[in-house]
Parts: sequence; C-alpha cells; structure tokens
Amino acid sequence: MREELLKIIERNSRIDLKELAVILGVEEIDVVNELQSLEDEGIICGYHTMIDWEKTSIEKVSALIEVRVTPQRGQGFDNIAERVYKYPEVTSVYLISGGYDLLVTLEGKSLKEISGFVSDKLSTLESVLSTATHFILKKYKDHGTILTKKYEDTREKVSP
Repeated sequence: MREELLKIIERNSRIDLKELAVILGVEEIDVVNELQSLEDEGIICGYHTMIDWEKTSIEKVSALIEVRVTPQRGQGFDNIAERVYKYPEVTSVYLISGGYDLLVTLEGKSLKEISGFVSDKLSTLESVLSTATHFILKKYKDHGTILTKKYEDTREKVSP
C-alpha cells in the first residue's frame, strides 16, 4: 500500500482521503495513519501546489544555475549546499554529476534580480569556483504535469 499511496499523492496531494481509501482498497483510518507515519518518518517532506505563473499577471523569472565548488575536507558538498539553500530566492539545490557540482534553481522578479543574486551572493561564496546561468524561457512539463496543451480544432469538417 505504501508505494502506491506515495505515487498517488505525489500526483495529487489534494485527493480526498475517502477516495484514496477506495482506490487502495483499505479503510480511511488506515490511509490517515499511513500518511501520518510517512510524515513522521520524513518520507513525505511537504505538500506543494504547482502554479503556471505565465497564466497570471505576476512577473516571475526562473533560472537554473550550474555551480562548480571546492568540496570541504570531511564535509564534502553538504556545507556549501546548506549555505546556498538558505537563501530565500533558492527553490532547490541538487548535487549532480558531470562538469558542475550543484544545480541551483532560483526564482525572482526579473532577469536583473537573478543575475544580481548570482554575481553578488552566489559567486562570492568562498567555495564557489564558477557558475553558469540558464534562464527558463518556457515550461512545457513540470513535476510530471504538462503545462502547455496543443490547440485542437474541434470544429466539424464540412465537405463540398
């Protein structure tokens, strides 16, 4: 039940508990207890709402920043990652393989704001060797959800 429960709520964290119990073939109290257990164990870390900001009037810019760092002796990448993720502009930090060490996701009001963060805060951290900034121009799919729908012509075809 645990794996199936996690898959379902990862796609829709607002699903009704009664509906979830029916899908899983268990009692609602069992779902409530399992969710509480998953939260207590730190497996469920939070619940989030995905918003397509392009459909709002709110100005928001997102960027992916590749960061090369010097790992600290005995600490590896953990300390520098912690320093980076504590900034409120930072929405995610990943340790990655390849030419860079960290992948940092930022959100801001403008390209200038993000560029300023990278040059004034991120690049000046002691362990940071270099950065590469990639601005997100359009999201097609995010967290498994397709954000752009193709236009489908629903008009009926008329033959001469």
